[in-house]
Order: sequence, then C-alpha cells, then structure tokens
Amino acid sequence: MTVELPPDYKPSPDEDYMNPRQLEYFRLKLLKWRDELMQEAQETLNNLRDDSYKEVGDEADRASRESDHSLELRTRDRYRKLIRKIEQALERVEDGSYGYCEDTGEPIGVARLEARPIATLTVDAQERREMKEKVIADR
Repeated sequence: MTVELPPDYKPSPDEDYMNPRQLEYFRLKLLKWRDELMQEAQETLNNLRDDSYKEVGDEADRASRESDHSLELRTRDRYRKLIRKIEQALERVEDGSYGYCEDTGEPIGVARLEARPIATLTVDAQERREMKEKVIADR
C-alpha cells in the first residue's frame, strides 16, 4: 500500500503514532539520507582515486596527502556504518517495529525520530544503557 504525502507533511503528536503517513514520511527521509551518504561516499572514493595519480611532492606534501587519505577513509567507514543503520531502520519500517524502543517496546517519539531517524531506543532507555556502559567501563 503506497501512501501519498502532501509536500509539506510533518508528523504531528496529534496523529496516531506510526500511522501509515508517519511510516511513509520516515521511510522517505531514511531513503533520502541513505542516497546522500552513498553519493558522498562515492565522491570520497573518486577523490582518493584522483589523488593517487597526482605527482608526489616533498615529504610534507606526502604526509599531508596521507593524512587527508586517512581522514577520507575514516569518513567513508563512518558512512558505511551509518548506511547499515539506515538500512536496518528501513527494515523496521517494513516489519512495523520502526519507532518503538527495542528495550521497552515504548514509542520512541516523533521528535526524537526527527532528530535521529535511526534511533532504536527512547531517550530514557538510551541514558540507562549509557550509564550501564559507563559503570562497566569504570571497573
């Protein structure tokens, strides 16, 4: 079932939570974000390829280029991980679990999903998890 969204549609707390319009809104938002990241990742790859054909200058130039390449590769890796999280969120949209906390089953909330569409936890559950991780790290 395809849901048509008005161009100015924004999810509202007055609507039923994760109704078909909201799910479609977040699905489209996630797809757009994924496409942008994939395009940026491709540009990063192209930059790395282009740089590999440039003349190597002095030692400072080589060090600078290696530093730039390292940053580009870290960025590309971050995009790869983020794209995977977006794909997992799209799977949750499809299976109907999107927008609900994976720990408690409670609604994550439209405002949190607007800010972080790949969120899998409510703010409270996220804080509990971070506190637990901090306690373990402090041992």
